[in-house]
Amino acid sequence: MKKNVLFVSRIWIGAISFFLIGGICSGASVDELMKQGDVYDLKFNPKEALKKYLPAEELDPKNVDLLLRIARQYRHEMADCDVEREKVRLSESALSYAKRAVALAPKNSDAHLSVAICYAKSLELTGNKEKMAALRYVRSAVDKAVSLNSENDLAWYVLGRWHEKVTDMGGMKRKIAEMAYGDLPPASNEEAAKCFNKAISINPERCVYYVDLGVTYAAMDKNAEARKLIEKGLAMPNKGKDDPETKLRGKEVLLALD
Repeated sequence: MKKNVLFVSRIWIGAISFFLIGGICSGASVDELMKQGDVYDLKFNPKEALKKYLPAEELDPKNVDLLLRIARQYRHEMADCDVEREKVRLSESALSYAKRAVALAPKNSDAHLSVAICYAKSLELTGNKEKMAALRYVRSAVDKAVSLNSENDLAWYVLGRWHEKVTDMGGMKRKIAEMAYGDLPPASNEEAAKCFNKAISINPERCVYYVDLGVTYAAMDKNAEARKLIEKGLAMPNKGKDDPETKLRGKEVLLALD
């Protein structure tokens, strides 16, 4: 009798285990979780997106596309955060995921681009020494991204922004920084304009490409072209998290042209 009870118990335990495992397996798959997270990613809602992406990571920690999505969410959270210490933590988290993606897929252009963007986003959170190092990392990573995929429009845009940022430092300020913390690669507004034009030729649907090209032309005293491009960019819909901020910068430059 006891043997029969024990046998039946084992059957029930096995059945329960089967259904529990089945319940887990029949739950959302990695692809399903990513699709659910993508809905929130498109809405720039990183907290909700991470609620889908992070469980997916537990199921597939070597999924490069997923790691890049998670890195982007931490960058978005960083942009929404007002506490500097928390911004630093989010920046480090984003960079960690981007670097994991590069380690898993060293020939993936978007992985290197993610690293470049993470370093670029950290520039305002560091001292001068770290800032100069970050600028070198941005250039190295985005150069790699472009070399791996010459049709990566966002990589060309980030490279243009790098030229724009470094050129905007000014000759004397840059020389002093380089004397203290090491040289940066050459940069110019002319190269920035080439990069922005390349990005537009690949993907003419991004407003920030036009706005930043216009801002660069304004710095080169090409005011007529600057006005035309900035106004064109301002009239286009936002598609990226940073688009409103870029448009604000464009409006400020446009007012200065009057």
